[in-house]
Amino acid sequence: MNLSLLQSVVLQRDFPENNLCRGDMGSIVEIYEPDGIEVEFVTASGDTQALVTLKKDDVRPVSDNDILSVRSLDAA
Repeated sequence: MNLSLLQSVVLQRDFPENNLCRGDMGSIVEIYEPDGIEVEFVTASGDTQALVTLKKDDVRPVSDNDILSVRSLDAA
């Protein structure tokens, strides 16, 4: 999968230790070859919720078929 800096991506699985759920959207802020990426996840108000290092298989690019939703962090 070809990913680039500042690209929006969607989580493919839950990361409960970071209060993140499958479907959460974040932005790639660093790429570590061969398989690592740093992704920032923000709240709706723009505050950083999590900055995590993931493998490229943990995310997928945003699709034209995706729709954004809002969830409370209390529900994660």
